[in-house]
Formats: sequence, structure tokens, C-alpha cells
Amino acid sequence: MAQRTARIVTDEAVMGGEPRIEGHRISVRQVADWVEKGDLSAKTVADRYDLDIADVYRALTYYHEHPGEMAEVRRRRAEREARARKRAAVTPEDFENASSSEIDEPE
Repeated sequence: MAQRTARIVTDEAVMGGEPRIEGHRISVRQVADWVEKGDLSAKTVADRYDLDIADVYRALTYYHEHPGEMAEVRRRRAEREARARKRAAVTPEDFENASSSEIDEPE
């Protein structure tokens, strides 16, 4: 388990700017979901992701002390997921309009 003190940090270049535990790609939202919605204990999350238990509690504290920011994080994430699903979706029309070279034929 990590033995350093973590801070909650944000960086637009990392994880879409979501608040996260410094030195990790583990967001405050993820920790809150695992502990509060996923029924994992804070200790289990700390052990599983090599975090100090204090890191987990800092993330949970941040989540509850910044409800407006966390709601915005969830909204932005939902928008990004919807855009990704839309870009990845293939419709029957896509196949009808595709040239034969764009469609992989089974060998």
C-alpha cells in the first residue's frame, strides 16, 4: 500500500479534468461509485488500487464537499460517453452506403 499523502488534483490533460487522487488515474467519482454504489469498503478500494486508506477518505470527502462540481463532472462524462457511442454506432445504412472495399469480407 502507498505510504504517501495524496491530494485531490485536477488537470484538463488527465482524465478529462476530473478531480483525481494525485499520482494516480483514479478519480474522485470512481472512488465514490466504488464505495457508495458498488458496495466496496474503503479498505478494499485502498488495497485493490494500492492507495493509502486516507487517499480514499480524502476522495470521498472531496466528493461530498463539492456536490455541484461532481454533478458537473457526471454531466460532462455522460455527454462524452454519448458522443463516443454515437461515433462508434454502425447502422444498416452505413453498410448499404459503404463500398465493398470498406467492408471486411470473411476469408
